[in-house]
Amino acid sequence: MASINQTLQEEQVVVFQLMEQVYGIDINSVFEIIRMESITKLPRTPDFVEGVINLRGRIIPVIDLGLRFGLGQSERTQASRIIIVEVSGQKIGMIVDSVQEVLRIPTASIEPPPPVVNGVDATYLRGIAILEDKLVILLDQDKILYEKEKELLQQANIGGDQAWEV
Repeated sequence: MASINQTLQEEQVVVFQLMEQVYGIDINSVFEIIRMESITKLPRTPDFVEGVINLRGRIIPVIDLGLRFGLGQSERTQASRIIIVEVSGQKIGMIVDSVQEVLRIPTASIEPPPPVVNGVDATYLRGIAILEDKLVILLDQDKILYEKEKELLQQANIGGDQAWEV
């Protein structure tokens, strides 16, 4: 019974680095993590939308999370990754500087977010995990894109259930 209680009182998050800050996203929303690959640019998309990739026959939109948060574009290195997540029923890729680990975080260690954290609008945040050796900014994956942006991607037929099949 103790293990069930312990599971209910902790969260598993994928921890990644972006612009020298440590972020986490619920592991249940992560489909996979891939190395950087060639991204096909799309016309008339928001600046933070890098383009699309072909992931095993499915076209996935890819966003630069640094640009999305207004932090600027980070340098692409061998450690850069694309985290494929589901955001409100759509699969999208998020470019991050590196993926560090999967952590179990006790829910008691999670504090509500302040209005602004290192330039990132609190709209995207679920909270901040206070761990012994670091702070992990927890993202709310369903709020990474505004409703209008989600609609634009759906209108372009990208990332939804009717995604282009190649």
